[in-house]
Amino acid sequence: MDWLNYHHLYYFWLVVREGGVAAAARRLRLAHPTVSAQVKLLEDALGEPLLMRQGRNVVPTEVGRTVYRYADEIFALGGELVDTVRGRPTGRPERLVVGIAEAVPKLIAKRLLGPALALGRSVSLVCREDKPERLFAALASHEVDVVLTDGPLPSGSGVKAFNHLLGESGVVVLGTKALVKRHRKRFPGSLADAPMLLPTVGTDLRRGIDAWFDVLGVRPDVVAEFDDPALLKVIAQDGAGLFFAPEVLADEVCAQYGVTVLGRVPGLTERFYAISPERRVRNAGVAAICEGARTALG
Repeated sequence: MDWLNYHHLYYFWLVVREGGVAAAARRLRLAHPTVSAQVKLLEDALGEPLLMRQGRNVVPTEVGRTVYRYADEIFALGGELVDTVRGRPTGRPERLVVGIAEAVPKLIAKRLLGPALALGRSVSLVCREDKPERLFAALASHEVDVVLTDGPLPSGSGVKAFNHLLGESGVVVLGTKALVKRHRKRFPGSLADAPMLLPTVGTDLRRGIDAWFDVLGVRPDVVAEFDDPALLKVIAQDGAGLFFAPEVLADEVCAQYGVTVLGRVPGLTERFYAISPERRVRNAGVAAICEGARTALG
């Protein structure tokens, strides 16, 4: 039988978890070369490279990702063993780290996360909000388990992951009663020079909005642009401008922010995705999100 040196495995596991050899060395209070040498011994024992350079960062190879998943389970099981022997309660919940792209409306995120939260104490949920490209990098380094976003993983991103379409919704234009009354007549042509609060350039929704304006031949007055849809709505409730939101959220948005619907944008839809390293989802929390999305976005 081939024996595995668990000290070497632990150093490798910590390098991946901490995001690099330097960070792992600091955590272990060891010299950088010492940690690198221990990882190299593990690679020699397994006969496969486990780490590779990606820009300035060190990331696991495909084999390395497999080894990391096993190591994660091994050290979690070891922790449970110690807890059992010392009389501590076992049944540790499964940790689910969800990355949420900034462009995803908070109300959509709330609906999508609901099924995972409904699993109760069997899942420990951690949510991280950031720009999609940073979340995809975190997905590649196994810092997050799934990314919720408003667009698929860009082709050529270099991240090995799979798109799971959760659902889609039509898009509506909303605003305060005064703004809606002012621009209701001749909608959507009435949007010419109308004050608008828009998502930032580069988001899928913004590209769709700009294309729609081009087709209409309309040039609105862009008052402000936002990464955060929640902040956009807070500004909008004071009458700063009209804005766009998923139709599936219209009733909630109107009730929460005191606005009303001006009209629907024909042909424009907003799609939401779960980006996962697995083609067939096995993580219980991610599966709950995917399976519950039809109801959440219906």
